[in-house]
Amino acid sequence: MAVKHLLIGSLEAYSGKSATILGLAQQLLSKDLQVAYGKPVSTLTAPSSPDGADEDIQFLKKTLGLATSQLRPTILWLDTPRLLQRMQGGDQIDYQQQLGQYGEGHEGDLVVLEGPSTLNEGQLFDLSLAQMAAVVDAEIVLIVRGHSPKLVDALVDAKRCLGDRLLGVLINDIPDAQFDTFTNQVKPFLEAQQIAVFGLMPRSSLLRSVSVQELVEQLQAEVLCGGDRLGLMVEQLTIGAMNVNSALKYFHKAINMAVVTGSDRTDLQLAALEASTQCLILTGRFAPNTIVLNRADDLEIPVLLVDSDTLTTVEIVDRAFGQVRLHEAVKVEYIEHLFKEHFDLDRLLTLLGLAPALSA
Repeated sequence: MAVKHLLIGSLEAYSGKSATILGLAQQLLSKDLQVAYGKPVSTLTAPSSPDGADEDIQFLKKTLGLATSQLRPTILWLDTPRLLQRMQGGDQIDYQQQLGQYGEGHEGDLVVLEGPSTLNEGQLFDLSLAQMAAVVDAEIVLIVRGHSPKLVDALVDAKRCLGDRLLGVLINDIPDAQFDTFTNQVKPFLEAQQIAVFGLMPRSSLLRSVSVQELVEQLQAEVLCGGDRLGLMVEQLTIGAMNVNSALKYFHKAINMAVVTGSDRTDLQLAALEASTQCLILTGRFAPNTIVLNRADDLEIPVLLVDSDTLTTVEIVDRAFGQVRLHEAVKVEYIEHLFKEHFDLDRLLTLLGLAPALSA
């Protein structure tokens, strides 16, 4: 019997596909199901080595303990040069033919594929979500963020576009204030539209956080102290640009924050160190007062120095929050907990026709 394929898609970028695949794969492996994973289209920077893999593939391979035989290669690195080459007729590769080989040589139960960021991404290369599903005969689960009940419009339209291949959806990142609405109104409505809801995931400050190490890399920052504490997780950003009395009000309301301020603002830096601060990010490109560094050392709070101005620094940090990665062990553990508690795996396996594998 041909191996089954499950395609994990989304309606917009950074919806949580990688987290979903991680949590789902953890649950599948716990049921002793044989799983393979592939990411046919990547929008990340292509690796420099010829046999290099997308970093998400490398991460999942290591985290899940997958063998090389359980991985499927990325066949398209989707960037602007490749897009322009395709538009100009310079790229005549038959990507669907390459995708069609994904199921060959795999004798397990399921190949989980990470789809494009939107329904249309990859269309020019014949690798949109619907096109992928048709080539490998895959069922589709869509991942959406629960920002608002208005998402039902987009999901009903996705059902129209994808038809019976759409098995259902997972709605994540639901704010606490909206959770009852999604449970009692949104979910029943979608179910009535023949869109199964496999899970409703509450918003998590942990999953939306970034490590200090990630900020160091994104900002190309110099670490002045606290180099052994770069694993601390930052949940929010605060800008120290006002007088110290006003700043204190904001500092003491925030939790696990990164504070961006000028390297000459000793008063604000010391105030931030006494609050729930995970790191100080100093602009201005000259070292702060030694009093600040000594206090930061005592409190084991990293202090970073950057070349960029405050506005540029804030933009980079904001972008890091918008593109959070899962490569911290604490996030991996939390995702496993979330899926055990909030994801209906048995229903998914039944719809996939894999439920008998459980009793076997």
